[in-house]
Amino acid sequence: MALGTATGPYELRFDTGRICLDLVATTHPVERLVSVEVLRAWITGSGLVPAGTPLTHADASWLARFLELRGHTARLVRTLPGADTLAHDRALTRVNALAATAPPAPRAVRGEDGALVRELTGPPECAALLGSLARDAVELLTDPVARAGLRQCEGDNCPIVYVDTSRGRRRRWCSSEVCGNRERVARHRRRAALAR
Repeated sequence: MALGTATGPYELRFDTGRICLDLVATTHPVERLVSVEVLRAWITGSGLVPAGTPLTHADASWLARFLELRGHTARLVRTLPGADTLAHDRALTRVNALAATAPPAPRAVRGEDGALVRELTGPPECAALLGSLARDAVELLTDPVARAGLRQCEGDNCPIVYVDTSRGRRRRWCSSEVCGNRERVARHRRRAALAR
C-alpha cells in the first residue's frame, strides 16, 4: 500500500507487507507516533480495526504500550535467528506475553448498502490490539518462508525492514515510490554530473 491514510503534518506508511513491520516503520525518517491522535490514525490506517471504529478511549498509556511493542518487534526482526542475547530473549518473552491476549472480536453486519461489512463487537481494548500485532510478529518470526523474505531497505540510511514477496525476490527498497525514487533521482544526478 502506498503512502498516506492519515491527515495532518504526518505521513503514515503501510507498505512493509506485515502489520507488525508497519508499526516498526513508524520510526523513519522521523518518529511518526508522536501523539495519541497519530496512533489512532495508524491503528485505523493499518487495518487493525475497521474504518469508523471509535477509538476515543485511547490515551497516552496506549501510545507508550505501542511504542514498547514496536521496540521489541524491531529488536526481533533485526536480530539474526538463533541470537542468544539477553535483550533478544527479553523482547521475545514480552512479545509472546502480548500475543497471548485475544484479538478484538469481529462480526459481520449489514452496511448501508446491504453488503456485509466487518465491525468490532465493541470498542477495542489496547491489550487486544497489541495482541493482534504481537501475534503477527510471532507468525512472521516462526514462518520460515516469511522470515526468509525479510529484507532491510537498500535506500540511503533507511532502516525499514519489509517482507519481499516480489517475483524472484528482487525487491530492493521498502517503497519504490519513496526510497526507490530517491535512488533513481540520485543516479540521474550522478550521470548528469559526469556528462558535464
